[in-house]
Amino acid sequence: MKSLLCLFIIFASTAWVHGAQPHSPSLNNPEEAFPTPIEIYAVDETNSTLWEVLKHRVEVEPFNLVATVIFVLAVLHTFMTAKFRHWAHVLEHHHAEKLRRQGRYVDSNNDGEPDEVSFWGKVLHIFGEVEAVFGLWVVPLIVAITWSESWLTAEEYLNFHVSYTEPIFVIVIMAIAASRPVLRFAENAMARVAALGGSTPLAWWLSILTIGPVLGSFITEPAAMTISALLLLENFYRYQPSERLKYATIGLLFVNVSVGGTLTHFAAPPVLMVAGTWGWDLTHMITHFGWKAVVGIGTANALYYYVFRREFDALSKQAKPAGEAMLFGAPVDDHRMRIPAWVTAFHLLALAWTVFTAHYTALYVGGFLMFLAFTQATAQFQSPIQFRGPILVGFFLAGLVIHGNLQQWWIEPVLRSLDRLPLMLGATVLTAFNDNAAITYLASLVPGFSDELKYAVVAGAVAGGGLTVIANAPNPAGQSILAPSFQNGVSPGKLLLGAFAPTVIMVLAFLLLPS
Repeated sequence: MKSLLCLFIIFASTAWVHGAQPHSPSLNNPEEAFPTPIEIYAVDETNSTLWEVLKHRVEVEPFNLVATVIFVLAVLHTFMTAKFRHWAHVLEHHHAEKLRRQGRYVDSNNDGEPDEVSFWGKVLHIFGEVEAVFGLWVVPLIVAITWSESWLTAEEYLNFHVSYTEPIFVIVIMAIAASRPVLRFAENAMARVAALGGSTPLAWWLSILTIGPVLGSFITEPAAMTISALLLLENFYRYQPSERLKYATIGLLFVNVSVGGTLTHFAAPPVLMVAGTWGWDLTHMITHFGWKAVVGIGTANALYYYVFRREFDALSKQAKPAGEAMLFGAPVDDHRMRIPAWVTAFHLLALAWTVFTAHYTALYVGGFLMFLAFTQATAQFQSPIQFRGPILVGFFLAGLVIHGNLQQWWIEPVLRSLDRLPLMLGATVLTAFNDNAAITYLASLVPGFSDELKYAVVAGAVAGGGLTVIANAPNPAGQSILAPSFQNGVSPGKLLLGAFAPTVIMVLAFLLLPS
C-alpha cells in the first residue's frame, strides 16, 4: 500500500504543478507558434503545385526539413531493430565467454545471464526495442529544436503542443486488460465460440481474430488488441506454427483490430479524431464503415485459412502444450484458480471506467490507482500486474506523437492534393509511416473536404493500420506481447508482407461495397 500512496502523491503533485504552470505565450500568437500553424502557410499557396507548396513551407520554416529527416531516420531505425538485437546477443555471448575464461561467471538468479552484464550489449538491446525507437529519437529532436530555436521553444512544444492523454491511456488500459480476471472473462466468451469448432488451434484462431477485433468498437482498440494478443499467445502461438503463419497471424490481427473499431464513433483513435468535427455518430459509422469492416474481416480470415489449411490440420492433431504460457517471465493465466464473479465484475467496471473517461487523464489515472489497491486486496485471485510492456508501449506512442505533430507541414498538402481513389490509397500508404490517427486529424484541418473525401481518408487510414507497428496506436501493444514467440523479434518487413493481403481486402471492401 505504501507504493500506491507514493503513486498517488506523485500523480497529485504532477497535476497541481501542471495546473500552476503559466500558459505558453505562443498559443495566443500564431506568428510565433512552434510548429508553424497550417493557416500561416496557406496564405501564399494559392494555385501552387504540391512541390511548390512543400518548398514554400520549408522556406518559411527551415526546421520542417530537419524534423522530417529525424523522423525518417527514426522510421528506418524501426526496420533495423532486429539487427541491433542480434549485435546485442553477440556482445553478451562474448562477454559471458570472457567471464567464464576468467572464472568470474556467476548466475545467481538462474536466468541464463551473468550477474556482471555487458554494458554495450544492454545499450544495443535498448536500441533494438521497437517500442523505444521514437522515444530515443526525441533526444536529437529536442537538441535540434533548442539549437534552431531555443530551449524555451522546445520546452513549450513538449509541454503545451503535445497531448500525452492517449499514451497514458494505453498504459492504463493495457495493464487492466491484461489482468487475470479480465483475460479469463474474455477467454471464456471466446472459448464458447471456439468450442463450436472443437477448441482446436484453428477454432481459437478464428474466434480470436473475428470476435476480438470487433470488441474494439466497444472496449477500445488498445484493450481489444491486448486481450486478443494474450489469447493468441496462450491458445495458438504455443503450438509453434511456422514462421509464415506466425507473421500472417500478427499481420491479420493488426489489420483486423484497425478496422474492427469502426462500428462506433468513440473507440478507434482515427475515427475519434474526426467524429466530433465532421458530425459522425453511431448510425453513420455502422452504415458507412462498420458492416464493411466485418465483411472484410471475415473475408481476410477465410483467405488466410485457405492458404494455411494444411498447417491448421496438422496443428489440430497436436496436444496442447503442458503448463502455462509465459509473458515477461510470468504465466499469462492459471486455469486451476477459480475467480469469484464479484472480482471479475470490479475489473470489468475498472475497464469500463477507463474507456468512459478516456479523454480525462486525471479521472482514469485516479481510477487506475483504485484498481491497483483492489488487486492488492484480492491478491490471491490475481496475477502480477505487468508494467514493462505497457510502459514501453506508452513510451513508443509518446515519442510518435512528439514526432508526428511536426510532420503536419507535408502530410496536410499531400492529402489535400488527392482525389477520392488516390486519397484513399495515399492515406493507406502514409499510415504505414505515421499513426493513422495523425493522418485523419490532419485531414480534419483541411478546409472544403467533401463527404466523399472524408470517407476516403478515414477508410484508407484504418485499412492501412496494420502495415507497420507505427501505423495504429494499439499495434505496439500486440507486438510487445507476441514478440517472444518470434525467434529474433518481429521483423518489420515480414510484418508488412503478412498484413499486405488483408490490407488490400479492406481497401476493396471500403471502396466497392455500397454505403
